[in-house]
Amino acid sequence: MKISGSFPSGNPRYYLRQNDAKDIPLPDAPKDSPKFLKAYALALEGKKAGSPRIDHRTGTIGSAIRAFMASDHFLTRAPGTRSNWRRTLEELENVFAKAKITDLESRHIRKYLSKFAPHPANNRLKVWRALCKWSVDAGLIDSDPARDVRKRAIPQSDGHIPWTKTDAKAFRAHWPVGTTQRFAFELLCHTGAAIGDAVKLGPSNIKDGWLTYKRSKSKTYCTIPFSTDWPHWFPGSKDLPDCISAAPRALTFLATPRGLPRSSKAVGQWFAKAAREAGLEKGKTAHGVRKYLAVTMTERGATDEQRMAVLGHDTTKQTLEYSKTADAKRIISGTKFGNSPEKVVKNTI
Repeated sequence: MKISGSFPSGNPRYYLRQNDAKDIPLPDAPKDSPKFLKAYALALEGKKAGSPRIDHRTGTIGSAIRAFMASDHFLTRAPGTRSNWRRTLEELENVFAKAKITDLESRHIRKYLSKFAPHPANNRLKVWRALCKWSVDAGLIDSDPARDVRKRAIPQSDGHIPWTKTDAKAFRAHWPVGTTQRFAFELLCHTGAAIGDAVKLGPSNIKDGWLTYKRSKSKTYCTIPFSTDWPHWFPGSKDLPDCISAAPRALTFLATPRGLPRSSKAVGQWFAKAAREAGLEKGKTAHGVRKYLAVTMTERGATDEQRMAVLGHDTTKQTLEYSKTADAKRIISGTKFGNSPEKVVKNTI
């Protein structure tokens, strides 16, 4: 935060300075007051402080939505999940606010979701289910109207497209060491972190030659060899030390020019744009680099447990899904018979 003058009341004029975005003004209130703290929390999630709050009548869907958003079931979700759910809940509030929650039926939810394509419809259904389940537990309704609403069929897709060695070569050729784009790519290549976690990584995550962090999404821990010796199955990034040396010292590796942490919301689009500028096909995202690391580790003979430790997966199903392309190649070529004896590869990070 920064201070710029004061209000007529005498309270300082605080502004939330977040990355390179426009400063967000905070309200005329003491810094430790509920009004100020609430506005500060909303500003951190990208919402304007001081927006009017609607008080809905008891028993309406609007009042249920507001109560749900104040519940532990909502507030204990990961920050990214809360932000996404909040947008959907406010959308539902605009449409259904005045309706009685006891009148809500499955057909109403189905009709509303029919306006959307399968993927966004299923995302909204997830929020409907959370809201309705909580409403049953809170005693607002006797039965769950979202329970019998089925997910829409989604065309078969691998989701985020894994990067290839050709993609990696093209990106490195376009973005030289010393650029933030190259630093981001090498950090993603080495850690396999989701972009929202990668922007939070810094020197404090490194101890005794190992980089460890807790994933925001799954709350699982990831452990990656950093300045220690690498096992033979871990590809790592030989250019990462040069990227670290070329970057200004800051609390996080991918800091802004002013040394502040980057926004996890904006950096994903920023990196996808950098990939397109490097000549990669549309759809190559930061998450595809995570899959690229998973595939490469599989090709080098990493076990499921080893890949899970690096990527922070909590089930082997996730790990197998990420590396199924490499597994298929090894099965066809007759090389998938277990891992070779472990070797150690020296590195200079």
